Order: sequence, then structure tokens, then C-alpha cells
Amino acid sequence: MEINVKIKPNMRIQAFYLFFIIVSMQIGVGILGVPRLVFSEAKQDSWISILVAAAYVIIVLLAMLLILKQYDNADIHGIHRDIFGKWLGKIFSTVYILYFAIAFYSVLLTYIEVVKVFVFPDVSNFVMGLLLISLTIYGVLGGLRVIIGVSFVFGVLANWILFLLIHPALQIDFNHYLPLFQAPFVDLLKGARATSYTFMGFEILFLVYPFIQNKNKVRISSLLAVTWSSLLVLSATMLAIGFFSAEQLERREWAVLVLFKTQSFPFVERFDYIVVAELMMVVVPSLLFLMWGLTYSMKRVYKVKQKLTLYVAAIIFLIGTFFFEKHFETQRVINFAEQFGFWFIYVYPFVLLPLVLLKKRLKKRKGAGSS
Repeated sequence: MEINVKIKPNMRIQAFYLFFIIVSMQIGVGILGVPRLVFSEAKQDSWISILVAAAYVIIVLLAMLLILKQYDNADIHGIHRDIFGKWLGKIFSTVYILYFAIAFYSVLLTYIEVVKVFVFPDVSNFVMGLLLISLTIYGVLGGLRVIIGVSFVFGVLANWILFLLIHPALQIDFNHYLPLFQAPFVDLLKGARATSYTFMGFEILFLVYPFIQNKNKVRISSLLAVTWSSLLVLSATMLAIGFFSAEQLERREWAVLVLFKTQSFPFVERFDYIVVAELMMVVVPSLLFLMWGLTYSMKRVYKVKQKLTLYVAAIIFLIGTFFFEKHFETQRVINFAEQFGFWFIYVYPFVLLPLVLLKKRLKKRKGAGSS
């Protein structure tokens, strides 16, 4: 496995699309339940926790960019090979592959449960899983550029549902935000920690970086994406806190979807049905990128063809939908993905960064000594 990835000119993309890639990865099923999770820790000061979390995500993102900048055109697997060697590097890359698999499975199960709770209570997990996985297979077979195109189109078209929150926004009670600055610092940190699952997704940068043509604009596109995602999470949380009472919000598993249920039109009685269907346009790009990350990583690390990995993984995930049908079982998968991703996404880059900088410094000294 080469450290630097050689990308054909027709496979390169503009940094502009990083905005839609990262946003489509972050704004998925996690935003539906994050208001309750943050509020349970920080109460009316939840906005502070979200700002703290957003600031930390930006710091992690800058650390990732600094790591990637030390190489000509490397991804995370090439960096692992350079820092840890052939065999130990494969072990670290395998952990990365497992993360993509767990994250894909958690998103798949969560959306299936949302559909069962709000639209079709009796629908089979197998039927919904088959539909979503079939769409995933079709998209991944098209390649990275097709997946990016899907995230761009769906990202633009899905934003119309934000206007549906104007009605509940006009009914918020500003007393729910008072008193300010009451949560202890520890609770604020716990609230920030509760957003970790929602803000996951920007780690895809470690894989798509070699495909970017104008790398000088990667930072601005990535920062704008994280900022936009943070604003959406902040707005959704503050709207939920203002609309629901404290007791109501702590009982709402998916508070954001319940907000859409307040909408009523003469021609549509249950508008949340449309929102759940529209949510598929938000979930599918995330599934596509996670599956592409899984198959591409297997190709990079173990030289396994992407098609073979795609079909095998699809069958395994489809079979897996039979084993997690209860809410507490799905929540267990989400919690595991959140805990696994927390250490691997929010902590690991700060372990990797000094190793990369040290390796670069040693190479410079060695080059200066030999000259």
C-alpha cells in the first residue's frame, strides 16, 4: 500500500463539494434526538454546550488538516502505514474500517425505527433494510463522484423542510430559556459530550482529501460545513427547548420530528409523514459515504475489490436488521457507535498529530545529515 494516493484527473473533485459532503454526514438521524440529550445534561444552558462542542469539533478538524498537510496526497491509511509500519498500520486502519461499519449500521437501524414509529408501525425491518441497502448499493456502484452528486442535490432539495419550523418557532416561550448560566461547568461538558454522535461525520475528510484538486481551499470549505451543521443543531435544540416544557422535552425521543407534527394543512393532516419520507434524502447520502468509506478502505488496506466488499457487507447488514428490532436494542447500537466514534474521532487525531510531526522532523534531520 502506497502512502500517497494517485488519483486520476477525471476522479478529482473541487473543494467546494466538501461543504455538502461534511454536512450530509453530520446532519442525519442524530439531529432528531440531540435536543433531549443535551437538555437532560445542561437544561436551558444547552446552547453553551453546543457552542463548546462546535468549538472542539473545529479544533479537531484543524488538527486533521494539519496532519494531512504533512503529506503530498495521503489518506488516513497511508498515514497509518507511514507512522506505524505495515502490520501495525493495518491494525489501526482495520479499526477505522470497523468504525464505518458500526456507524452505517447505527444510521440504518435508527431510520428504520423512525419510519416504524411515525409512519408504518408494522413494517418489517427486512423490507426497510432491503430498500435502503438497495439504494446504497446502486449509489456506491456509481463511484465517489456520483455519491458526491447525490449529497449535493439532496442537500439542496432537503433544506425546504426548515421552513416548516417557522410555525413552532412563533409559539416558543422565552421563559423556557431562563434563568441563564445556571448549569455547572461539568454539566455543560456533559451536554457537549452528548452531541458527539450528531457531530460525527467530518472524519470522512481523512479519506476524500486525496481526491480534492484545489487543496488550498479545503480549510474554508470544511470550516463552513462544520459551522453550518453547528448552527442547525443549535437552532433545532433552542427551538425544542422554547417550544416544549422541560418535562415534555425529556420525554420526547425525537423532539425535532415532533415539532413537525405541529404543522397542519387542509390538504395534509399528518405533515410529519412527508418529513419522515423527506428525511430519507438526508439519510441516504450518509449511508452512501459510510458504505463507500468501508469498501474503499478495504480496497486500500487489504486489496479487496470494492464490489465484493459492497455485496458482502450489504448481505451482512441486511441480515443484521433481524437481530435489532426493539428500541433498546437499536439504542444499544447507537451508544456503542457513539462511544467508539468519540475516542476514534475526537481523541485519536490528537494522538496521531504529534507522531506525524515528529516523523516529519526526523525525516528533515535525516535529509539534512545525508546532504
